[in-house]
Amino acid sequence: MRNSLRTGAVATLLAGLSLMPTAAHATPGGPGVTAKLLAPTTTVGGKDYTLREITIPPGQGTGWHFHDGTLYGRVVQGTLSHFDASCGSDGVYSKGDFLTEPGGSEHVHIGQNRGTTDVVLQVLYVLPHGAPFSEDASNPGCDFE
Repeated sequence: MRNSLRTGAVATLLAGLSLMPTAAHATPGGPGVTAKLLAPTTTVGGKDYTLREITIPPGQGTGWHFHDGTLYGRVVQGTLSHFDASCGSDGVYSKGDFLTEPGGSEHVHIGQNRGTTDVVLQVLYVLPHGAPFSEDASNPGCDFE
């Protein structure tokens, strides 16, 4: 029930925010991975809320990383393959699917586009005020990047 409420709240927030394209402040992974700011950052109670659109071309990925806060994403296009530090898949997300990435260095992960069309994600970042969108991490020993 709690996950359903959270998913509904995130969906409502993503749908309700106005799309105001501005310059991206991206930390892209592989070649061609881009980020576009969709709504200006709002700070409430010491947390920054930022809505971005991430595009991952076929054959590319985000690189290994983690976040200092929680991310809530929705797949707008394509299929995202998501892997955690155990090198195992922790989800395959297609158009319309929602995903959550918990914060903290113990949640190292990578997102990859193993399909033939761009993966487009709308992502709500909920981060401590002033934190970067992501922190680079070393490959945890997986035989892929």
